[in-house]
Amino acid sequence: IHAHCQVPCGIYNDAIRIQKIIENFETIEKSMDQIHSLSKNIDIQSTNQLNRWILTKEKHAGDIQIIIAEYFLTQRIKENDSDYIKKLTLLQKILVTAMKCKQTVDSKYVKSGNDLIKSFSEIYLDNHGKKYLDQLSG
Repeated sequence: IHAHCQVPCGIYNDAIRIQKIIENFETIEKSMDQIHSLSKNIDIQSTNQLNRWILTKEKHAGDIQIIIAEYFLTQRIKENDSDYIKKLTLLQKILVTAMKCKQTVDSKYVKSGNDLIKSFSEIYLDNHGKKYLDQLSG
């Protein structure tokens, strides 16, 4: 699932996008684990796999940045929203955390990203959206 187009059609599913961000952080964490493991070997096959996991980590961190920037920041968060500044601050912190996931293989950034998206979900989603997100996380 990619960020929705910028045509104002009114078809949105915020919980699915939040779940996608959570899944991206899970993939980044798995990639980091594999990078650590494969870095111990220097054979050609391990080097090949190591490169693939690095690319996977980079892609999923970039996907998080795209969802935040192109979906939430440009389409969903409005200046007259309640908790506007808090929502913007959390989204900016998620963007920086995704960048840190690209730059490092430190899983503390995955934990931080998951904590931030949970905090954002709590103030952004209504009760129906929260229940739907719980179902998706199932």
